[in-house]
Amino acid sequence: MLAQRNVVAGSRPAVNARIAAISRPQRASRSVVAVKAMKVGEALKDSAEYYRVLKTSEGKTVTLASFEGKPLVLFFYPKAATPGCTKEACKFRDEYSAFTQAGAAVFGISSDSPAENKAWADANRLPFPLLTDPSSILRKTFGIKGDLLGLLPGRQTFVFNKAGKCVLSFNDQMNAEQHVAEALKALKA
Repeated sequence: MLAQRNVVAGSRPAVNARIAAISRPQRASRSVVAVKAMKVGEALKDSAEYYRVLKTSEGKTVTLASFEGKPLVLFFYPKAATPGCTKEACKFRDEYSAFTQAGAAVFGISSDSPAENKAWADANRLPFPLLTDPSSILRKTFGIKGDLLGLLPGRQTFVFNKAGKCVLSFNDQMNAEQHVAEALKALKA
């Protein structure tokens, strides 16, 4: 049988602290990462994800850095093959020649797998690559907030000029086709 010792509270602070720590329920540690949203006027190359390698729906890999010196349109959509996302992507498809005439590269980005993106791109004859952001890291880095109480990934379009400066940050979940008009207007400005 173990001997029991009476310790007067306060007589041994280190022991008291250990006893208190053991009796407290343990909480999982949380790390909080502050994300600063990409804003108009900021440079793409200042993004932590500028060199991140992303998989395309075409089976290739790209980095945002590989488009330096060229206008760039990135439209983030919630989920491939859903009605709103299909309307948005098809509107980008229908206006694609206006984007290429402006010298811009266009990419759709979601957390869908490359295979899901490829099937959707093929079914809708999308002329531009769709990029996979598997853990939504790029979405988080760009500061895109979820919609509908956070249940739905946000729909947001960014346009970067030749110098790599953000000239448009447009967010509208319900008016998916408006993203195309806003992006073209920003490219022509």
